[in-house]
Amino acid sequence: MRGVQKLGLGSALCLLLALPGGAAPPGDLPFGAYDPEGYFSDDPGLAIEHVFMPWEDVNLGSLQDADQYAVARNRALLITIEPWTWTRSERNTARFLREGIRAGYYDANMRSICSVVATLQSPVSIRWGHEMDYDEGNFIWAGWQPEDFVEAYRRMIDICRDQAPNINVVWSPLGLENAAEYYPGDEYVDIVGMSIFGYEPWEETILGGAKTFEEWLNERYARLQGFGKPVLVAEVGYSGSEAYVTTWENQVRQLRPDLPLLIGSVYFNQPEVYPWPDGFGLPDWRVTNRVLPDNS
Repeated sequence: MRGVQKLGLGSALCLLLALPGGAAPPGDLPFGAYDPEGYFSDDPGLAIEHVFMPWEDVNLGSLQDADQYAVARNRALLITIEPWTWTRSERNTARFLREGIRAGYYDANMRSICSVVATLQSPVSIRWGHEMDYDEGNFIWAGWQPEDFVEAYRRMIDICRDQAPNINVVWSPLGLENAAEYYPGDEYVDIVGMSIFGYEPWEETILGGAKTFEEWLNERYARLQGFGKPVLVAEVGYSGSEAYVTTWENQVRQLRPDLPLLIGSVYFNQPEVYPWPDGFGLPDWRVTNRVLPDNS
């Protein structure tokens, strides 16, 4: 994440390292956070500052603010660009987005963001159109025919690299069985991302028992390691009993010699934005709220 050229695995590992300590989980795996409330603001253990950016109705000055924040803390920036507006009532349809990208309608949106990215002082990685393999109606760029997504992804990355050639690009599915169908090609990927969220009540009811971070990681890493790229858990969150949270906390930042491509994990320190499947509401992933009350 900290390199300004495309990263090999050795470079990625070296450049993600941060000092231990603070509120970060125990371990030596490089760690970051999406942290809008600033819980990790004074934590020297973070190497990555994650920000989300819509490409419509966007305040580009917020990127410069994020850059200053990251520079002051010696962190790299991971910028997830979401191809829509955050105003839900004004979002376009998946078809409009897909055809608009193909027609060049959104080229200016991507160009304007990446032109600002080029001026930032922090090392920057761009993550566009994340979790495209998970079609549950949350994201209008998810669940497309793979060839349509790949075409759109390549066009957007070409535009961004033209404006900001020193970025690293994170292709970031959820990590489901169909993820490889959306792979855009080695030349369009510097780092492979994935997302891992653990919600104990749902796992107990739907899966028949709680799962650990290691179990989810092993499963998704196995699907993504074949690309030979550094692998980043770009979003991770967990909520449940105190014992469940403690287990995840003690695993999420552990180095895994048996998973040699793994380079880091990034915590999602915010309540869930979209309803959890099967009627389980909106889990709260925030560090201060993720231990659920014991109702036994």
